[in-house]
Amino acid sequence: MHICDVDNYARVVKRGVAFTTALVSLNAALYACGAYATAYIQSPWGMGQFRPAIVIPSVFAVLFGPWVGGVGAALGTLVADSIKHGTLYLPSLIAAVPSNFAAFFLLGKLLEGRFRWPRFIAASLLCLLLGNALCAVLYTSYKAAIGALPVQMIPGLSVGLTIWWFSTMIPFQLLAVPPVLRGLVKALPHLTPPDVRRECTEGVTPRRELVLALLLASIPTLVVAVSVAVSQGVADFFVGALPAQVQGLVRSLIVVMFAATGVSLLGASIFVVFSRK
Repeated sequence: MHICDVDNYARVVKRGVAFTTALVSLNAALYACGAYATAYIQSPWGMGQFRPAIVIPSVFAVLFGPWVGGVGAALGTLVADSIKHGTLYLPSLIAAVPSNFAAFFLLGKLLEGRFRWPRFIAASLLCLLLGNALCAVLYTSYKAAIGALPVQMIPGLSVGLTIWWFSTMIPFQLLAVPPVLRGLVKALPHLTPPDVRRECTEGVTPRRELVLALLLASIPTLVVAVSVAVSQGVADFFVGALPAQVQGLVRSLIVVMFAATGVSLLGASIFVVFSRK
């Protein structure tokens, strides 16, 4: 890498508060638009959104650091949820804002100055799992506290939402972020950190680690689908606290949606195995 490339990146970083604010705003705006686009695709429980837009704050966290990634994600999710509900949405403020901030701040921190593809895969698994678990627990606890959810439903819904969010986000994170980063490195080299630029131009995404990550994400999803289908006890853990008239429907949705997600992850792993480097 040329010294001038490092100097150019350093000058960009030193533009200060105004530049950082602009990046946070852009991250938040893009994330809000992306999140809102799929906001009406929900989990089997009718709560919790399908959100491939996590690719956006992930890219910002990698390129511009933990604060840009975390704050932009927190603001973006609040804007998307509030637009959807037509008002400042308190569950988002209480659950989605802190969990999005934590997930993408941690992702940026773990990769800051040490970006390598294997590290990116491991950090993505950790951050998305922790962030989604935090969001699920905060969301269900808040809903129970205001009487909108039976207290007995907190454990099953928390586990279910965590697995569903994680398993539906991870293929976008692992398969979409790398080509986006490579494209941005080519188009805007002066805006990319030296370690990211080097790995995107010289490094190769490790196929074995990528396949293992996708397979790992598919396991809990398929286990839930099969267990809920064959075991009344497991089904009761996930739907037993719901009104009797909707338990059968939600159970069926869990089986179908979790099975489809697990199979999709398996398909993605097979695609990686046979894809050209």
